[in-house]
Amino acid sequence: MAERVVLAMSGGVDSSAAAVLLHEQGYEVIGLFMRSGEMETACALPATGLLPVVTPGSNRQGCCSSEDAADARRVADRLGIPFHSLNFQDAFLKIKDYFADEYLAGRTPNPCVQCNNWLKFGRLWEFARQVDAQYIATGHYARVMQDEVTREWGLYRGLDDNKDQSYVLFGIRRELLPNVLLPIGTFQKPDIRRLAGDSGLRVANKKDSYEICFVPDQDYAGFLKRYRGHEGTAGDFIDLQGRVLGPHEGYEHFTVGQRKGLGLAFGEPRFVIAIRPETRQVVLGLREDLATTCIRTVDCNWLSDRPETRTACAVKVRYRQTSEPCVIDPDGSAAVTVYPDAPIFGVAPGQAAVFYDGDRVLGGGWIHSGTNGAG
Repeated sequence: MAERVVLAMSGGVDSSAAAVLLHEQGYEVIGLFMRSGEMETACALPATGLLPVVTPGSNRQGCCSSEDAADARRVADRLGIPFHSLNFQDAFLKIKDYFADEYLAGRTPNPCVQCNNWLKFGRLWEFARQVDAQYIATGHYARVMQDEVTREWGLYRGLDDNKDQSYVLFGIRRELLPNVLLPIGTFQKPDIRRLAGDSGLRVANKKDSYEICFVPDQDYAGFLKRYRGHEGTAGDFIDLQGRVLGPHEGYEHFTVGQRKGLGLAFGEPRFVIAIRPETRQVVLGLREDLATTCIRTVDCNWLSDRPETRTACAVKVRYRQTSEPCVIDPDGSAAVTVYPDAPIFGVAPGQAAVFYDGDRVLGGGWIHSGTNGAG
């Protein structure tokens, strides 16, 4: 009997190609589209909080009104695999609350990481257990592998350096790794598009989506105003000496390291060095003022044995940045202090710091603070 896997299908080319690969490898694939909109009878979760058990032989369940859901359904139909659309509005509301709370606290959130933690590798696994599936799968560019010597399972970078998404997966529970399939992690993006085209999928040339799904216009401040109302976040720009440089319309418009869109003119470029929500001040300085030599991380999650002593590795502090050599120093709790070999510029509280040993993800945590002189 074929092993059963539940695949998160977004309607994009990556998860669609993942469906093709898993199907070709002989798995019994069940596609699941995760809806975030208003509750509808056909796809609402029961009031008990339990996920509905679907009939594996059924190829129709749920409701799909969005273009992405329709694309995902067409892929499932072409492959002849069951497809279900469920409304996970409660989980998406949790992500929206987190997003708003972080911005209003002066931090820079990473909702993609939390979406993976709570939804794609949280609720998806719950659904898989209810339909007796042994695995869950996504279309992420990363790899899950078992070490040939130690037999330990680990998370590794995807082979496409330009698309690697291991950074946003650091929060997966370690014990879940043996049940995770990432079928496109060994491919380059052009090969994935070619595979989809050769399989007759109309999404082969579909444009990649980079925006946050619940902020499609990328207007984060506008979303916060609609979602939370007027919070009274307007205040002043100040320099490192505390001198007022001018007013701003709200500190949620800014993130540490930002240079453009400040609305002020200077003789040389100024950058956001710190955000102080308690006084509604945004601190500006020069690029060298962003140099960070010590990073404090909290709420760490480990995908390998937690180091007990200072350990040399590499750290990545933003998705699009490269990993930098560093030493990490655990303090006996879920916190770790990171000492980069060379200063890192633009370390933003609220973002993730992910630790690597070569291509393997050791773990990661959330940036609480960095030493750069601004405080």
